[in-house]
Amino acid sequence: MTESAYIRHRDTTSEHGQKRDLSYPPLPEPLPVAVYDNHTHLEISDGDQPIDYREHLERAAEVGIVGVIQVGGDVETSKWSATVAAAEPRMLAAVAIHPNEAPNYEAAGTLDEALAVIDELAAWPRTRAVGETGLDFFRTGPEGLAAQHRSFEAHIEIAKKHNIAMQIHDRDAHDEVIETLLRVGTPEKTVFHCFSGDAAMAAIAADNGWYLSFSGTITFKKNEELRQALKVIPRELVLVETDAPFLTPTPFRGRPNAPYLTPHTVRAMAEVLEMDLGDLCAQIAFNTETVYGSWQDGLVE
Repeated sequence: MTESAYIRHRDTTSEHGQKRDLSYPPLPEPLPVAVYDNHTHLEISDGDQPIDYREHLERAAEVGIVGVIQVGGDVETSKWSATVAAAEPRMLAAVAIHPNEAPNYEAAGTLDEALAVIDELAAWPRTRAVGETGLDFFRTGPEGLAAQHRSFEAHIEIAKKHNIAMQIHDRDAHDEVIETLLRVGTPEKTVFHCFSGDAAMAAIAADNGWYLSFSGTITFKKNEELRQALKVIPRELVLVETDAPFLTPTPFRGRPNAPYLTPHTVRAMAEVLEMDLGDLCAQIAFNTETVYGSWQDGLVE
């Protein structure tokens, strides 16, 4: 596995089975204050002309996105993320077994071995989060839920052990995720990646000091609950992300996503909050560095 190799390729069809527009959108107007993409998957290629992770980062820098959290979802992608981040000043890593992958490892009898690898990678200086981990009741049936729960709790303990942040994947599992976090106890910095809850859930997050990271989904017309949640969560607990190459913000929904498209989401958030764009950017940047530390520390020469 080389640093520049893509580990997997995104399907050319949408979740609804329709053919997607595979062209990358144009660069947006740069942000007035630099921010970070809290969650991206640059190991996944997409588009009719796939972009190497270095070009992704160059394009991002052009519009004011000065760093990313590169997120793994299995042993291979977590190793890739940690390896590239070790020498790339614009990237930090998050490592984990995705909740939809946990049942596969369990069925193969290798979940404990996989978790041990995540534990090792979590000790690397530029691995700053365990994630994405959590629960997903959308893609995994009842037969896989025990493995998801076991994996989730193990990841929580790994994050605590290494005193790094945790990024949560929560799909159709709000109550169970919250119950687990309250029962087991959370790492000091806990982030809901691609937050998908409502204002009531945001209030619970606020009470517990959990961060909410908003993606391009907040720009989708139907997601008024998300916009209401953004209004509820304290500004010091707000992050922004792409989840690239997925969840491309309006007006480019369905096309390949990338960190350089983050400004569309930030501008939509500023409108919802009726907040000065520069002030919101500065707040998001401060919050992100509070969670993950400096992007300049721990580099391998």
